[in-house]
Amino acid sequence: MTTSASSKLSKAVKQQYMDLPQGDQVQAMYIWIDGTGEGLRCKTRTLDSEPKSIEDLPEWNFDGSSTYQSEGSNSDMYLIPSAMFRDPFRKDPNKLVLCEVLKYNRKPAETNLRRTCSKVMEMVEANHPWFGMEQEYTILGTDGHPFGWPSNGFPGPQGPYYCGVGADKAYGRDIVEAHYRACLYAGVQICGTNAEVMPAQWEFQVGPCEGINMGDHLWIARFILHRVCEDFGVVASFDPKPIPGNWNGAGCHTNFSTKEMRDDGGLRFIEESIERLGRRHSYHIRAYDPKGGLDNARRLTGHHETSNINEFSAGVANRGASIRIPRAVGQDKKGYFEDRRPSANCDPYAVTEALIRTCLLSEEGDEPVQYK
Repeated sequence: MTTSASSKLSKAVKQQYMDLPQGDQVQAMYIWIDGTGEGLRCKTRTLDSEPKSIEDLPEWNFDGSSTYQSEGSNSDMYLIPSAMFRDPFRKDPNKLVLCEVLKYNRKPAETNLRRTCSKVMEMVEANHPWFGMEQEYTILGTDGHPFGWPSNGFPGPQGPYYCGVGADKAYGRDIVEAHYRACLYAGVQICGTNAEVMPAQWEFQVGPCEGINMGDHLWIARFILHRVCEDFGVVASFDPKPIPGNWNGAGCHTNFSTKEMRDDGGLRFIEESIERLGRRHSYHIRAYDPKGGLDNARRLTGHHETSNINEFSAGVANRGASIRIPRAVGQDKKGYFEDRRPSANCDPYAVTEALIRTCLLSEEGDEPVQYK
């Protein structure tokens, strides 16, 4: 398996420099979503003192013509700090800063889906919407070959790998452990992790997060995963179907509830939301991957624990349905439901916004309503 040349550089030599004192100054790494809607970019600036809130962070800019976000003749884009986390790579007092991207005219860039998501979340603040997202991913070598797989062939069939233990079942656990601890240090609301059905495939869960925090925390968790993998010389892929054939794809199952759903008798509100979702299936499929459903078409086949992309279904404890109601929720008559349709490379801002629009704002039809 091919690993990166950078991973072979001496980490001990680097640490000599990382141990040097930095005085009162702080390194702030600004992070943003590029023009693909999937890729992340970052760059660092020096601050004279440790920022205590988002308001302490200055706006910045970058060359959008090099990130698929503008033309070279008008390339300056604005970085607007939106969420701040501790930096697990440079450690305190340094920061990770998730940013929104604005164009030259101060309007949101095409892949800045945070702006409308935030507006929609503010509209339903009184409902206290909670989300939990289950991020699946696959560890690859820099040559695109799954980590730990034979160079000329395949591992044994699926079965022993899900939540597996042992060198022949769990491929790349060091990366998973490093990512988990880095997320805890950063302040990401990561709540669990496990090995998945396909070897070299893993999952971490983020939540419960309320409102816009869901998107913020998942994007930073993804960034941290990419950086951890960079240190190990491998690649984290969020492709929904990285290996064709009889292998599981990768999704980002999204758990959703409101205060009404969590209170006694909340099952009625869960069922009402599922009815609304059923009437708006095509809208959600378009919102659930960055290519408007084309990526998910490779994954949502009705096989490998997925529903068919062209059909809407719901059921208790049914992992082959579009919407799963956990068995305990059916028994307690309150709680949450799981939307199993979002792809691993979805934009969590788009997914959570779509759920709010359909379930709480009672929107219908194939297009989102434009609010003032």
